[in-house]
Amino acid sequence: MATSSHLMELPTKVLIGTGVISELWGFIRDSAGHEPPIIAAGPNVRSRVQSSIDQALRGRGNWVTVDAPDMRNVKHVMKASLGSRCIIGVGGGKSVDVGKLAAFRRGLPFFSVPTSASHDGISSPFASIRGLDRPFSVKARPPLGILADVDIIASSPRKLLAAGCGDLVAKLTAVRDWELAHKKTGEYYGGYAAHLARMSATVVTDSSRTIGEFRKDGVRELVEALISAGVAAGIAGSSRPCSGAEHLFSHYLDLSAPGVGLHGEKCGLGTIMMAKLQRLDWRLIRSSLRNVHAPTSAKEIGISDSQVVEALLRASSIRPERFTILTERGLNRAQAIHLAQSTGVI
Repeated sequence: MATSSHLMELPTKVLIGTGVISELWGFIRDSAGHEPPIIAAGPNVRSRVQSSIDQALRGRGNWVTVDAPDMRNVKHVMKASLGSRCIIGVGGGKSVDVGKLAAFRRGLPFFSVPTSASHDGISSPFASIRGLDRPFSVKARPPLGILADVDIIASSPRKLLAAGCGDLVAKLTAVRDWELAHKKTGEYYGGYAAHLARMSATVVTDSSRTIGEFRKDGVRELVEALISAGVAAGIAGSSRPCSGAEHLFSHYLDLSAPGVGLHGEKCGLGTIMMAKLQRLDWRLIRSSLRNVHAPTSAKEIGISDSQVVEALLRASSIRPERFTILTERGLNRAQAIHLAQSTGVI
């Protein structure tokens, strides 16, 4: 079967290590030129790292506060970037996504400076932004460069690091969904991208106890795996190796229970259930999430049983063109309740 063509876009450079925030100016200098870069960051993150970044940039840089991952903030960063030659997204999720889409729409280089390891958006070519015509990630471009200071990331709330583990194990079920779609619909399937995403996920299942101690070596491994997963999406030219039915489950909860739970936490719950449908070792996934102190039940993140069941029944409507295990199985309400109860999610 002939495969359609697609464009691969990947980060050009990655700098990871302890104390590397001090090297930020040298990292971006060729792109920034003589103009101050725009630095998009949330207020809490800004209070944590502004002094270190200001020192690294030698007083250059104009800060823009990002308070939500929505189009209002994207437009704010775009407007602020007039006259600048690059944008830096500093944070764990919303600021990186907002900065990434703003840079894409302005045609500017984007640099990702994660302060936590909560999801693979730090390296992927996709951005999750509210206020668009779709409740899921949209295509942008991957960061030109990623600078990850392990000291800063290791000092972030452990809840965020645990959420990153949830987003990583999701690659196990996402890849299986991608294989299923290839078999059932002839959709393009890239074996290398799938292998890379799956390998990134096994960092959590193989090393969950070490990661759960949140030492710097475990945090670094987690960050490298998240970067690798984002690169897999760039190689595939789509989010397929990183996002399957478990992400649709999470996206539906974003609509039905807005603001409740972190993205990676909800993906982790979805992965446990989808893994059972796919006949993967869902108990290993659940125990791995417990080892990294991530939630394994809806109650732990404040989501009701009925919201979980409704999400299982309606998640496929988020992206009806994306074939997943939920498309194939077509759960009824009794089956959805049984799935959630039998895995301990409700």
